[in-house]
Amino acid sequence: MMRHVFLRGLFVLSIAFTTFAHAQLRVETSGVGATQIPIAIAGFANESIAPQQMTAIIKADLARSGYFRIIDTGNVMSESSAIDFADWKTRGADALVVGSVQRLADGRFDVRYKLIDTIKSAQLSALSFAAPPQSMRLTGHKIADDIYEKLIGVRGAFATRIAYVTKVGNEYRLEIADSDGEGTNIALRSNEPIISPAWSPDGTKVAYVSFENKKPVVYVQNLATRQRTVIANYKGSNSAPSWSPDGNRLAVALAREGLTQVYIVNADGTGLRRLTNTYGIDTEPQFSADGQNIYFTSDRSGGPQIYRMSVSGGDAQRVTFNGSYNISPRVSRDGKTLAYISRREGRFQLYALDLTNGQEQRLSDTVKDESPSFSPNGKYIMYATESGGRSALAVVSVDGRVRHRLTTQAGDIREPTWGPFMN
Repeated sequence: MMRHVFLRGLFVLSIAFTTFAHAQLRVETSGVGATQIPIAIAGFANESIAPQQMTAIIKADLARSGYFRIIDTGNVMSESSAIDFADWKTRGADALVVGSVQRLADGRFDVRYKLIDTIKSAQLSALSFAAPPQSMRLTGHKIADDIYEKLIGVRGAFATRIAYVTKVGNEYRLEIADSDGEGTNIALRSNEPIISPAWSPDGTKVAYVSFENKKPVVYVQNLATRQRTVIANYKGSNSAPSWSPDGNRLAVALAREGLTQVYIVNADGTGLRRLTNTYGIDTEPQFSADGQNIYFTSDRSGGPQIYRMSVSGGDAQRVTFNGSYNISPRVSRDGKTLAYISRREGRFQLYALDLTNGQEQRLSDTVKDESPSFSPNGKYIMYATESGGRSALAVVSVDGRVRHRLTTQAGDIREPTWGPFMN
C-alpha cells in the first residue's frame, strides 16, 4: 500500500531484541551491465570441510552484480596451483579466482584466495582470512568485494547489511540481513507497524519511530546492547529520522509547533534546533553527502516537491521540477545522485536525478514504489515495490541496466535501508 508522504503511519515497537534465523529472501536477477567481465571461479581446495562453500557465495555475489559473466570451470584449484594461462584464455576467461580452505587448531578456518589476470598472466590480488565458522559467509562476501573492486574499480558492497520490515500475520518485524538476503536476524518485533528505520553511519545503531507510548516517538537503538535513546518525544508527531554523515546528529520531522517542520538534534537527543519555518508541511529530511545541506520534501509550492537547504538555515532551493509529486529524497554517498519517488500518470516510480547536470532517469517499471536507499558504494538503489499483489524489495543499478528482486514467501516486505561499509 502506497502511503502519502504527509500521512506517515506511527508505530509501536517492542524493546525485545532477538537474533534467530528467519525465512531467507529469494533473489531473482535480470539485466546485465554495459560491459560484462568473463571470470572463471575454480572450486576452492578443501572447501567441503567448511559450513559454507566459498565458491557458491562468490559466484552468486558476482552474478547478482550484473557486471560479470561466470565461466563454469569444473576445476578445483588452490592458490598454489600452477596456472595454464593459455588454457584459460582459450576458455574465454579474462580473470581467474582460485583458493583453499583449511581448518585451524582453534576451530577457525584459514581461507586463502588469489585473483589472476589471465590476459596479462599476472596476479591482481591475494588475501587470507582466519574466520570462525559463523563468519564464513561474510568471508565469501569480502572476497567478492575484493574481486569487484580490483576489476570494476569501485569498492564492493557484498559484505554490507540491509534492514527492512516484514509483516507476518499480525506481527511486524524489523529484520537485518546480509546484502544478499541471507543470514537474517530479527532486531525488533511488534504487534503494530514499524516504519522509517535508518542505519547509523557506523552500522551499530538504527533509528526508528515508535508509538508504544500512545504517541509517535523517535528512538535510536544500539543493535548489540539493545540500549535505546529517546531522540524526539515532543507534542505532536515525531517522525522521519535520518543521520548526519558523521553520526553526531539526526534530522527529524516534528509537529511540536503545529505543522510538521524539519529539525536537527544531537544523536543523544540534546540540542534540538528548528531548521525550516513555513506555513506548509516539511518532512522526510536527509543530510547531503558532506553534511552541509538537508534535502527534504515540502508542499510549499502546492504539491510535494524536494528542496535543499543549508544546515545553518537560510533560503531553500527547489530541486525537483519534473512532475507534480516528488517525495522521499535520498542522496548517494558521493553527493552526485538524488533518488526519489515520483508520481506520474498515477504510477509511483523510482527516479534518479544527476545533481551535476540535472539529467533525470526513471529506474523502475513497477507502479507502487517507495523507500529508496543507496548501496554504500553508490552503484545500486534498493527500494520497496509491489507486483502481482505481493510486496518485495527490488535493487537496480544507478544506470538502470541491472535489476534483482528479493522476495519472501512469508508475508509482506518493505521499508528497506542499506547499511554502511563495515570496517
